[in-house]
Amino acid sequence: MASTCSGCGPGYKTPLDAMKAPPPYERMSSSLANWLYSALFGPREKIVYLPCIYRNTDIQKPDYLATVDVNPQSPNFCKVIHRLPMPNLKDELHHSGWNACSSCYDDPSKRRNRLILPSLMSSRIYVVDVGTDPLAPRLHKMVEPIDLFWKCGLANPHTSHCLGSGQIMISTMGDPSGNGKGGFVLLDGETFEVIGNWEQPGEAAPFGYDFWYQPRHNVMISTEWGAPKALGHGFDPADVKAGHYGQRLHVWDWTTHKRIQTLDLGEEGAIPLEIRFLHDPDAAEGFVGCALQSTVFRFYKTRKGDWAAEKVIQIPSKKVKGWALPEMPGLITDILISLDDRFLYFSNWLHGDIRQYDITDRKNPRMVGQVFLGGSILKDGPVKVLQDKELNSQPTPRILKGKRVQGGPQMLQLSLDGRRLYVTTSLYSAWDKQFYPDLVKEGSVMMQIDVDTDKGGLKLNENFLVDFGAEPHGPALAHELRYPGGDCTSDIWL
Repeated sequence: MASTCSGCGPGYKTPLDAMKAPPPYERMSSSLANWLYSALFGPREKIVYLPCIYRNTDIQKPDYLATVDVNPQSPNFCKVIHRLPMPNLKDELHHSGWNACSSCYDDPSKRRNRLILPSLMSSRIYVVDVGTDPLAPRLHKMVEPIDLFWKCGLANPHTSHCLGSGQIMISTMGDPSGNGKGGFVLLDGETFEVIGNWEQPGEAAPFGYDFWYQPRHNVMISTEWGAPKALGHGFDPADVKAGHYGQRLHVWDWTTHKRIQTLDLGEEGAIPLEIRFLHDPDAAEGFVGCALQSTVFRFYKTRKGDWAAEKVIQIPSKKVKGWALPEMPGLITDILISLDDRFLYFSNWLHGDIRQYDITDRKNPRMVGQVFLGGSILKDGPVKVLQDKELNSQPTPRILKGKRVQGGPQMLQLSLDGRRLYVTTSLYSAWDKQFYPDLVKEGSVMMQIDVDTDKGGLKLNENFLVDFGAEPHGPALAHELRYPGGDCTSDIWL
């Protein structure tokens, strides 16, 4: 088991090891650090890190990294125990990644001690030291936008993954002028200086967003959101018709860094966001959530050796009155896969539900769990559902510990053992403001869902709530969650 491995690098040897064992011992600088590591990285998550955003709110304060206590035995359970403000305003912190993860497991010189925080709108990249004191992260380095602009011709960084080489790879959504450009920035894993582009010259995709790599099949696949200057201040359906949003998957040769295939998913696959290979490093398939038509596509390697995609899940839109459009999509905005590759989870940010699917039959996912947590079709809200192919009545509002949940379920993170699903409610500040103005006024929340890992099933933990509406500087918009020891959306196995 990973926990008994002497001299190993960060993370876990296999995904299944991650499910059943605490992380291996990673070299620490002091006895206090050793104690903290042991206390924080046990079999169950004790703290989580997540960015909190003030852009597009009335609060003129910088975004910050929150450290939240999620240990039920702690007196600070469900409290923000530390806040690290960034040195600039209006960054739009969004997703995060690590300087090292399970892809570096065989390198004992590596430690998972720096959290990488790309800023979606300002194009800065912050490197945060979480190793010196995991309970009180500190800023280690700031990569300025000019380095991305001049060295790479890229901007609007999004997904960060560590590589087995020790370098850090970050996908981008645009060029310095706000047009779509799906390229990749490489950072040195020690100095965090910008090295340059990962992709070969001229190989950047028209749009960018997320990516996942699978070295045993010599492949990386990336997705598309849209042009930053089209989505930067809100969503306009006319921009979809004008071609400012994507609907393709891009297949890359992992060795040559060249784009070798493009899979056009069509209108049903418009705005493909989060992409997940199965965690098994031998697997040649995975799933991608497509927001606009609320579909999930399975992508896979064919017998010929190229790649293909097929729709395997479709969430019906609802005919409505009192909303911006006559039909409301579910808007799938986040998906993840359990470490044993058995369950797929995703959030419908507009309809307000999280779904759990059994994917043991990869071509035919079967829904086994569902829970409603807010959304835009609530019974007491302004939207009336005229036709619904799934529900007989509109959901009731979710009141948790006296707090009404504003917005809908969005970012997801699953505990390593698969038994707890954490969720936050902010998507992206400009879209939050457009679709859920009360969310911006009252702040987002973090909730916990109890998961039945035997037969399937989701149930809200009524005793868990982190209310970011009660922050010292005013309501904040909390986004993606990270565990200090790695998780099922940060770690990739080679």
